[in-house]
Amino acid sequence: MSTKSDAELDIAKVVAFWMTEAEEALEVADHLIAKADYSYALFFGHLAVEKALKAQYVFRQQQHAPPLHNLLRLARAAELDIDEETSEKLTTVTAFNLEARYPDFKRSFRQACTPEYTAQQMSVIKELMRWLRSQLPSSTA
Repeated sequence: MSTKSDAELDIAKVVAFWMTEAEEALEVADHLIAKADYSYALFFGHLAVEKALKAQYVFRQQQHAPPLHNLLRLARAAELDIDEETSEKLTTVTAFNLEARYPDFKRSFRQACTPEYTAQQMSVIKELMRWLRSQLPSSTA
């Protein structure tokens, strides 16, 4: 990723970069599910949504995305129209970033990540991804 200033930013290129990164993270999540590594699948699901939100931020704000990992904060910073249900989903998925990453959360989180729970949460993640894609013009998504 280039370090160009916001004034020199190629918006379409940066949005495409973030969306490609998001799609790749979603693919990794699917691969991890196939290997029954559920907690890390949800972690990569979080990354996918985070990167898609960064694409939204760049598209809407015409500047580089901030280094945030909190999905609701990113969505608000991008000035997306978020209803209460979407807000709750973003908050839930944000937790996968912390719970999969830090040892004190990791053990209990891994135990909670049953195949059923993971499938349910990946469904939410993929729904969020569809929604985020739909918020971009087709030439950038």
